[in-house]
Amino acid sequence: MSIIKDFLLQLTFMVIPIFIYFTFITERVKSDKNRNVIMSILWGISILFCMSFPVSFGQNARLELRIIPLLFGTLYGGFWPGIFLSALIILYRLYSGISIGFYNTFLALLFTLPVILFFQKSFASSHKDKRIKIAVGLSFYYCLIGLTFFGILRGFSIENVKVPIIHLIFVVVVTWFFTMLNETIREIHQLRSEMLNSEKLRVISELTSVFAHEIRNPMQVTRGFLQLLDEPDLPKEKKEYIQISIEELDRANEIINDFLSFGKPTINNSDRIEVGYQLQRVVNILQGYSLKHNVEIKTDFFDNCWIYANPQKLNQSLINILKNAIESMPNGGMVWITCISTDDEYIKITIKDQGIGMTKKQIDRLGSPFYSLKERGTGLGMMVSFQIVHSFNGKIQVNSEKNMGTEVIILLPQIT
Repeated sequence: MSIIKDFLLQLTFMVIPIFIYFTFITERVKSDKNRNVIMSILWGISILFCMSFPVSFGQNARLELRIIPLLFGTLYGGFWPGIFLSALIILYRLYSGISIGFYNTFLALLFTLPVILFFQKSFASSHKDKRIKIAVGLSFYYCLIGLTFFGILRGFSIENVKVPIIHLIFVVVVTWFFTMLNETIREIHQLRSEMLNSEKLRVISELTSVFAHEIRNPMQVTRGFLQLLDEPDLPKEKKEYIQISIEELDRANEIINDFLSFGKPTINNSDRIEVGYQLQRVVNILQGYSLKHNVEIKTDFFDNCWIYANPQKLNQSLINILKNAIESMPNGGMVWITCISTDDEYIKITIKDQGIGMTKKQIDRLGSPFYSLKERGTGLGMMVSFQIVHSFNGKIQVNSEKNMGTEVIILLPQIT
């Protein structure tokens, strides 16, 4: 009965950080850096408790789950949380005394931590099912390494390796369960956030359908009369005024078009399309625009990048993103566009520029209503682009640093 209590206590040490994170931290802490610091501390406390209250199987036989906080802290947090948690394990084990157990812990971490860090980026960009596989595989690898060194240091015998084998099975099962739990809660929070945004955008959608067409009609009439007034014998100054008025009306019309694109319900008329072909069309459309801004576009498209999507909507989304990339380089530069097929059955479109870049805070707000980095922008173009990609069951990732350029990654489900 005591062993069962110890097992449940170890599981409790896993649940508490997850509960605290999703209950208190996600809603109140907006900075990813601060989140990582807090979670590193929480997982560190979890490690200390796991190592302080192990499951005992008689003399010198102990089980504990310190690998799971280390694994979660590194996979979700990155390099420095992984280093911090590994150092914490080693220091605590050293405090307990130098023994075979210390050497086994040190060697297991030495051979495991680089592998975990190697898979961290892949884990961060993967979907739920692949994340679970990566976490379970790494926990199995850690336990296997630990079992191997334990056998080398103490000798391979049934009695010596029995507890490590039980430990391996227990850790793998618990890792699977808690990774599944963590990913499921993350999905629920993401859906909740999307529902809140959808409610805000629903109001915009309703207003759009009521007013957009009515506003456009008098604008077109005004534009027509301004063109009639633009006679050859007018003074240069007045001709400039008329031209500025026409340009502003055109800009207002583009904003209304973005409202309509966002507000009207999407018609499901998707087809099987080849992404490389559509990308080349978009590049051709914007070739003159890029030359005007002294921007060179380089492309690298793999064959057989097939998806199921509406080609017009896809082109609209790609044009918005590519235009932003071009406009982010006021002094000219280069844009790279690539299209490849990934191992997890996605088509990966990458648009990378040498522009002014963005901060992490700006990236987080990208695609939000009325948020734009351009002086005269409305943010509706990127909002529509995000909506279009999501309507194809795709994802958008934005990587950027200030004054270092921006990389936009679009992942769309691949079909054969």
